[in-house]
Amino acid sequence: MDDTLTTAPAGGATFLNTALATDLTDLEADIAVLGLPYGVPYGMAGVAGPCSVAPAALRAQSLKFGYGRFIEHYDFDHDGPLLGGRDVRIVDCGDAVADPLDIPGNSARATAATRQILASGAVPIMLGGDDSVPIPFFRGFEGHGPVTLVQVDAHLDFRDELDGVREGFSSPIRRASEMPWINSIVQVGLRGVGSARPSDVQDARDNGNLLVTAGEVRRDGVGALLSRIPSEYPYLITIDLDGLDPSVAPGVSGPAPGGLSYDELADLLTGLAAQGRVVGLDIVEYAPELDVNGHTALVATRLILTLIGALARSGQLGRA
Repeated sequence: MDDTLTTAPAGGATFLNTALATDLTDLEADIAVLGLPYGVPYGMAGVAGPCSVAPAALRAQSLKFGYGRFIEHYDFDHDGPLLGGRDVRIVDCGDAVADPLDIPGNSARATAATRQILASGAVPIMLGGDDSVPIPFFRGFEGHGPVTLVQVDAHLDFRDELDGVREGFSSPIRRASEMPWINSIVQVGLRGVGSARPSDVQDARDNGNLLVTAGEVRRDGVGALLSRIPSEYPYLITIDLDGLDPSVAPGVSGPAPGGLSYDELADLLTGLAAQGRVVGLDIVEYAPELDVNGHTALVATRLILTLIGALARSGQLGRA
């Protein structure tokens, strides 16, 4: 395989119908979308799991909001057009080149693509893929720290290994805790039962992670949550869509009742953009074959747009 890092997205559509920019050495953008349509499997069935077609499905749903349609229309969630009159350059960098016979190489190319995007000055928005792909995405931020990692997820994802695999979807936050450029970790939406054992929870607490259950968010509100999230360093946000309640995001492989509402997560994103700088976002664990009428893709797309709008209004993106 050559040194090419990204290729045209599967399905042909770009996010929001924006320009395709696969030459990452000559990137001029404020927001750069990157698809990582794969993961690190625990077995052969996971090599092309249900999340492998997620970036294409998310891009297709995003066309409902794309340039030339509604991007300049009035957005009631922002009390005006999404970008607030600012010139924000959004491009789609396609999908990271992947080879089913070269899983370590896939991760290395994902990290390299992320580094190229950050070197250009753009904010990367990564479309997964399962919840293992944040690991190479986080690695791309080496040299751009320290950052505060804010995870939204029903599950702790702090297993050191599972069946001998150390970079699978049960381990992204454990691996993040080992990255010196990630200063602190906030985990929001926790509930139910996952792969975490009591020792893993204790390890996360001993690492200094702030663990916030979905029940706490409902009881205390998003404002109280934001007051507990440090603003000293920029935010890197990772969203596993099962952090949302299944009534909001049914198209996930690990649904758990009692999750965050759409408004709670949208308010968290806008709140983070208001109280600090956001340097990256990933959205993972979307399983199109489990979705209902594309509803989860619509929710995910809208959350991405909500963050972009909030960043534009805070002056973090674009030009007036």
